[in-house]
Amino acid sequence: MTADDLLAPLDLAFWNIESPAHPMHLGALGVFTAPSPSAGAHAADLLAARAAAVPGLRMRIRDVWQPLAFGGAVREPDPDFDPLHHVRLHAPAADFQAAAGRLMERPLERGRPLWEAHVLPEEGGERFAVLFKFHHALADGLRALTLAAAVLDPLDLPAPTPRPAGPDRPSLPDVRRLPGLLRGALSDVGRALDIGASVAVHTLGRQSTAALTAGPTGTRRTAGVSLDLDDVHRVRKVVGGTVNDVLIAVVAGALRHWLDERGDGSEGVAPRALIPVSRRRPRTAHPQGNRLSGYLIRLPVDDSDPLGRLAAVRAAMDRNKDAGPGRGAGAVALLADHVPALGHRLGGPLVGQAARLWFDILVTSVPLPSLGLKLGGNPVTEVYPYAPLARGQALAVAVSTYRGRVHYGLVADAEAVPDLDRFARALTGEVETLITACGS
Repeated sequence: MTADDLLAPLDLAFWNIESPAHPMHLGALGVFTAPSPSAGAHAADLLAARAAAVPGLRMRIRDVWQPLAFGGAVREPDPDFDPLHHVRLHAPAADFQAAAGRLMERPLERGRPLWEAHVLPEEGGERFAVLFKFHHALADGLRALTLAAAVLDPLDLPAPTPRPAGPDRPSLPDVRRLPGLLRGALSDVGRALDIGASVAVHTLGRQSTAALTAGPTGTRRTAGVSLDLDDVHRVRKVVGGTVNDVLIAVVAGALRHWLDERGDGSEGVAPRALIPVSRRRPRTAHPQGNRLSGYLIRLPVDDSDPLGRLAAVRAAMDRNKDAGPGRGAGAVALLADHVPALGHRLGGPLVGQAARLWFDILVTSVPLPSLGLKLGGNPVTEVYPYAPLARGQALAVAVSTYRGRVHYGLVADAEAVPDLDRFARALTGEVETLITACGS
């Protein structure tokens, strides 16, 4: 075991906050065209064959109780790895989303490599879907995309620019750098205190939005919404900001209409949304695991003006970006770096239960390549990302853009949100509302 094998603090946090009712895996449902009824079975064979050659898919996580890493965990190859334990061909499905919801309920087997690929042929044979599941301790959204892409058909990517040669990085710090290192350590402590204070300010006296709160039922329901990216750009060009600002504002407006329709009411409602921010950089020395921070904003659900909601979201996101992903309450994930391994082990369950005190809803964006994805020559037509649900939370929203379409992937506690399809329809309606408000 080396230091590089140990789980990073944030990975260890995801490993320890998991419970049977709240599995910590990401998901992505890809829908493929199928030229024949046997295309799904052929896809399952391809996935199993290719997975055997991907080192990252052989990695399992094992708890460590050695003195120098007491309470930690390591990522290591599984000597008994069998891809057939991870790739599963199911009976034809009438509804991909309903099948995905049932599969998202099931935790991954912790003694094996933490991923699964479920192939779902469609009744009638014109399409098939693949649901990928990756544990959050194994990968964040970008890393999961890399692992999934490794078992799809190869992409025709441009050759990477070679990195210029340079001196090897020393294994121990140069004594001449110690003053700078000390300043950096003090800066880290100051940042941790700043984040902690921001979390306290945002949680003190705050109550979770009732409709977004769930008990530990462990049930899951999923839904998907596909929108035209050109419609989002039409709104952005009129009001300014970014595509992501518009997509977050769409969630705020959809929540307003959904709450009003179900009788809960939107007056005075401004749920806290966590917006994860990737800190991953190209050619990072340690590509495994999570490189995440986040922004925390109040969704202006109680604002009746759609353009007012968008302006509020844009202003909040601009403030977060000005401060940077290393500060503010949304950067609480960075505090994991300041907790020893045993602290994660003992405090993980408490942290999992406290998530709803910190934020009400997760709204995350998963970037996808602009080039077309294929499996066995069959093109992907839709990709719906899914985020895990923390304890006490009823709804998580993930969004991706792919080849001119926006795909919202929704995961909800099935008992707390039996009307998830109603919220999905509200997302589509909010885009139309914004276009009308912009006079487009």
